[in-house]
Amino acid sequence: MAEEIKILCVDDERNVLKSLRRLFMDEDNYEIFIAESGAEGLEVLAEEGDIRMVISDYRMPEMNGVEFLRQANEKWPETMRIVLSGYADTASVVEAINEGQIYKFIPKPWNDEELLSTVSAALEHQELRWEIKNLNEELQKKNTELQEVNDNLENLVVQRTEALDLRNRVLQVSQSVMDVLPVVVLGIDGEQLVVQCNDFAQDLFPYGGIGPLGNDRQDVLSAEINELIDRLEHEPTPKAMIEVHKQKFRGEVRLLHEKPSQGVVLVLIPED
Repeated sequence: MAEEIKILCVDDERNVLKSLRRLFMDEDNYEIFIAESGAEGLEVLAEEGDIRMVISDYRMPEMNGVEFLRQANEKWPETMRIVLSGYADTASVVEAINEGQIYKFIPKPWNDEELLSTVSAALEHQELRWEIKNLNEELQKKNTELQEVNDNLENLVVQRTEALDLRNRVLQVSQSVMDVLPVVVLGIDGEQLVVQCNDFAQDLFPYGGIGPLGNDRQDVLSAEINELIDRLEHEPTPKAMIEVHKQKFRGEVRLLHEKPSQGVVLVLIPED
């Protein structure tokens, strides 16, 4: 069963309050509260806290309907407000609407069907307003989350860029160090392609005039050197004396990882 909607009726005439209570008696989804003055109406609003609609007389002693609804609007702005009045005073109607932010002004005596229809429409309007508010809040929340993701992504991109810059600088320095070494260094990957070499290796194996990089080791290196590399299948660090272009080298092969298929390093050290 849906929760009953609380409606407060405020009027200094008890007969009017009885009529309003009788009007809503057959409406199962409404719970009716009554107050005989604006001050009493504010007390009821404070005690209940979740009254969704106020139907108030316009002309009441001590605190008129405009003042009552103005205070109600300040403290409970989500409450819908309807004014009943037997006075066809246009200026008073405008004042009531402006001061109390009234949803609708209904003259006395009212038409029961019109009043019930107005109450239903006002509550639908209220629910629609709440739904829009919730959607806006959810949208704001999603926008905030998206902004956080974007900020994190930007920070991540900056960090990755800095890391790549550092790695490139390290590689450049590493390559410069290799290039000044008085030994031949060749890196061979698991596909048996030459993927790294220093200047000495470039000069010693000028394959095709552009150097060994990107070429199969079988095409670049002599059978003697390839045989030395193949010995890794049975030896941890195969070594041999190698001759290249009538120059003697002490050759040594090391694994980059645990298996030859994961890459190897060939080093040729010139023999004086």
